[in-house]
Amino acid sequence: MNDAGLSVRNISDTARWVAYFRARETERPDALFRDPYAQRLAGDLGFHIAKTLPEGNKHEWAWVARTYLFDKFLLQEIQKGADLVVNLAAGLDARPYRMELPSMLQWVEVDLPEIVSYKEEVLADEQPRCRLERIALDLSDLSARRKLFADLQRRAEKIVVSTEGLLIYFTEDEVGCFARDLAAGTHFQSWIIDLASPGQLKLMQRTTGRQLSEAGAAFKFGPPEGPKFFAQHGWEPKDVQGMLKTAAEFNRSPKGLRPLNLDSNGAPGNFPWTGVCLLTKL
Repeated sequence: MNDAGLSVRNISDTARWVAYFRARETERPDALFRDPYAQRLAGDLGFHIAKTLPEGNKHEWAWVARTYLFDKFLLQEIQKGADLVVNLAAGLDARPYRMELPSMLQWVEVDLPEIVSYKEEVLADEQPRCRLERIALDLSDLSARRKLFADLQRRAEKIVVSTEGLLIYFTEDEVGCFARDLAAGTHFQSWIIDLASPGQLKLMQRTTGRQLSEAGAAFKFGPPEGPKFFAQHGWEPKDVQGMLKTAAEFNRSPKGLRPLNLDSNGAPGNFPWTGVCLLTKL
């Protein structure tokens, strides 16, 4: 694995890359979260990707802020009564193991068979803190996805969905279809997403995006409307938090970068912006 262009073999390898950043944050004395499983899950490949992919470890602040914000929104929704967490494209997320959760909470993880198998092997001797189930599924398979959503709809009354790091790999039409599929389920009440502006998307496509495209993991989604994109597909932006603003609050942001304040009605356009959004059903 000496060639940076070959370090990411497929889209599942990006999960190892993300786990690297969680491992790095965990080492800090002032860590915003602690993930004692991240280093094992990242493995040698995750560390190699971060060190060899162009700008592979330059924006550590963004990955840390994203994890922190997803943690915050998930705990908020669970405290408000969510009885099922559906983590779509769960990757190597270890939240069911590392977070303080109700023991009777249902948590379903969905991802590609390769990443599910790898994760089960690494965490085989660990005990989750809630009722955890993993499902191997390609979420781009429309009929299989809709069948899954229909099944999950019957399992709980108040479902919160998490799609950390997923939507950027879909086109606008695909995201719209995905949003409508979720909105069709009456028990899918809230949805946590991460989002990039068109300006940020272009920057990412010019750097790490080139190598990821070769591995079948091209960056595609950065809607001009910002969070308002989802309103036409059944979802209302309730809370929007910028990653740079969050990183700055905890002294993680690079010097000289000033955050853009964006609310649920904002549209960042060509300004480089990334954020985490809590959406609720219209």
